[in-house]
Amino acid sequence: MSVVKINVLTVPAEQRETLEKRFAARAGSVENSDGFEWFELLRPVEGTDTYLVYTRWRAEEDFQAWMNGSMKAAHGGGEGGGDGAPKQKPAASGSTLWSFEVVQQAAPENG
Repeated sequence: MSVVKINVLTVPAEQRETLEKRFAARAGSVENSDGFEWFELLRPVEGTDTYLVYTRWRAEEDFQAWMNGSMKAAHGGGEGGGDGAPKQKPAASGSTLWSFEVVQQAAPENG
């Protein structure tokens, strides 16, 4: 059964637009990963500064392979951002990763 990873990001109001633009610019960076099933960036509507980044994967191993491969390269380390560009200041001021196994799911019935 699939696994779900939810990255809980604390994003100050003045950084919301920056965060959303960065996610829009990353289009395709996870979609072609082996075992990737779904992505959503969820914007808070009231009472919180917390964004949720929802991804679903075929298996934990697929998520770990992405984390240790293309995600690590995209976020870079040290001086640059993985592509030779200067490293950008994070838009989020905090991050927590939640992990879940999918035990039930439903889709709209056709008919």
